[in-house]
Amino acid sequence: MALARLARKVKRPHGVCIKMTAVAILGLCFIFVWSMFSAPSASVTVQRESFDDIAEPVASGTRVSKSKGNVNGLEKHGSSGHEKKVESGLKKKDEKKVNASLPLPAHHEHKSGKKNEKHVPNRKKEKDQEIQEKEENTNEGLQTEGKKRKIKGPVFDPKAQYSWKLCNTRSKHNYMPCIDVESGFTRLQSYRHKERTCPKAPPMCLVPLPHDGYDPPVRWPESILKILYKNVAHPKLAAYMKNHNWLIESGEYLMFPQNQSEFKGGVVHYLESIEEMVPDIEWGKNIRVVLDIGCADSSFVASLLDKGVLTLSLGLKDDLVDLAQVSLERGFATVVSPFGRRRLAFPSGVFDAIHCGRCTMPWHSNGGKLLLEINRILRPGGYFILSTKHDSIEEDEAMNTLTSSICWNILAHKSDDVSEVGVKIYQKPESNDIYELRRRKNPPLCTEHENPDAAWYVPMKTCLHPIPSAIEQHGTEWPEEWPKRLETYPDWVNDREKAIADTKHWKDIVEKSYLIGLGIDWSTIRNVMDMKAIYGGFAAALLQQKIWVMNVVPVHAPDTLPFIFERGLIGIYHDWCEPFVTYPRSYDLLHADHFFSRLKNRCKQPVSIVVEMDRILRPGGWVIVRDKVEILDPLEGILRSLHWEIRMTYSQNKEGILCAQKTTWRP
Repeated sequence: MALARLARKVKRPHGVCIKMTAVAILGLCFIFVWSMFSAPSASVTVQRESFDDIAEPVASGTRVSKSKGNVNGLEKHGSSGHEKKVESGLKKKDEKKVNASLPLPAHHEHKSGKKNEKHVPNRKKEKDQEIQEKEENTNEGLQTEGKKRKIKGPVFDPKAQYSWKLCNTRSKHNYMPCIDVESGFTRLQSYRHKERTCPKAPPMCLVPLPHDGYDPPVRWPESILKILYKNVAHPKLAAYMKNHNWLIESGEYLMFPQNQSEFKGGVVHYLESIEEMVPDIEWGKNIRVVLDIGCADSSFVASLLDKGVLTLSLGLKDDLVDLAQVSLERGFATVVSPFGRRRLAFPSGVFDAIHCGRCTMPWHSNGGKLLLEINRILRPGGYFILSTKHDSIEEDEAMNTLTSSICWNILAHKSDDVSEVGVKIYQKPESNDIYELRRRKNPPLCTEHENPDAAWYVPMKTCLHPIPSAIEQHGTEWPEEWPKRLETYPDWVNDREKAIADTKHWKDIVEKSYLIGLGIDWSTIRNVMDMKAIYGGFAAALLQQKIWVMNVVPVHAPDTLPFIFERGLIGIYHDWCEPFVTYPRSYDLLHADHFFSRLKNRCKQPVSIVVEMDRILRPGGWVIVRDKVEILDPLEGILRSLHWEIRMTYSQNKEGILCAQKTTWRP
């Protein structure tokens, strides 16, 4: 009844005030009840417990690097799939400076996270889980993003004391840590891995010298015809010489007669027949960079060198005769690598021609993976030269089917009665149009997310990478003829000014300092390695010295290796936390420009890199290190502990140079 009377009063004109009063009372009651039962975590303001979830500001022009991102137009090269060994993060253009152009090591990443986290009390737990997941992904070789790690300390401990011992391995003075099997070995198995398999901990021992010692190698170019036998002595090599007349033992030397070759009739006749078959092949002009699969007698490499062709020999891991070591001792560019399931450590589309002489490779097996890998690294329009001694009808048909499926054109096929080999010359397509005309799309084209340049610990694929067509991609046009291509900077190189400046910089340093100011007798130098190559400026500056340079682009650095090949030079990808793919005593000089400072805490044992330098450098060989004084000082102590002779040290403004020479000392 009371409510009814109240309702009737509300309907009256003066009931408006009563309406407003009722609404106000109800509102206050609602606020009181809500404040009593609401949780503290739902309050309007929340105090932030940490700032880890706030990303660092990104400067204008900075690009976010993902699995296939670009840094200033240079693609980060690494790997894809479960075998990749790359890192990701944010990279700044400003970090890429000439002659110190590598950005911070890949694990120096920017902080990343989500803003406005709702579950703030669980932030610590989530952070720990994030770190754990990051460590697991890193161990699996996956690309990850995480917190920027703090610098743990100097690269080398200045107070450390070193004592050395010789490696006790089955391969003795020819020990290659990632190739030779040193655990679980039985007499029934080969002592070499089927794939690159590095020891869990990097070797910290010194490889012994050959049994009869090691003398300074024969100087170039005399080494083309003879080398000291004791420097490469090997039991299987002695047995090999009995059945091959292209190398003979004469006194203390191993001789290579000019008129003898694996190719009957001589290698000169062999090369001339190739030129007759395909006149478009002009050695030393449009054909400058060649890959020779298998070392054999190296006569093919030596003859092409006279024509201005730079040939890289690929010594296969199952070469138990160690002919790759003989090739290096003669002064020819050579690397050793398994060739079975993983990609070769080269970018895509960089070799002008690839040669396999007296070839026995099973190209058509396993879905044609080996030939598809050759297709990946061969330049569009490039040539694959295949010579075989015995033609099998079944193998020939299988090879024809495979080459047709990837649209290779057979330019010429000839059986040479003089050399007793059958030679076929194939050409890779120059555009994607022909791929669309295939009736059977097998092998299929690779997907867009498949990076053709990813090569470090990446399994071979059974797909065809499309031919580059965009102007910003390398491989769209054939390079200029040699030597013009050395000074040509294509449109896809965004840092043309830096590349030009890099070339001039190293030309000045080499001419005004290295050649005259370090005390190095350059007539004794033939095999050179640039441990942290950028644009190939150092190698270009040394061309007149009649040497060859292996340009090593670290896997955590911007990918400049395609441009190095474009210039008519050679190189390879490598992770310096692992041993390099070569024999002991392979190089006469190692060059490291701001190499150690860019590895800041990336490797668990940076000293192992110095041990690796000792392994691959010949006694009497030289190292030139340009870096910060805080690195050079302890490095000098390490080299002295190895009994190296310090020839020169110079420092200015916290930067310096160290020049040292390796001795024959062994513990």
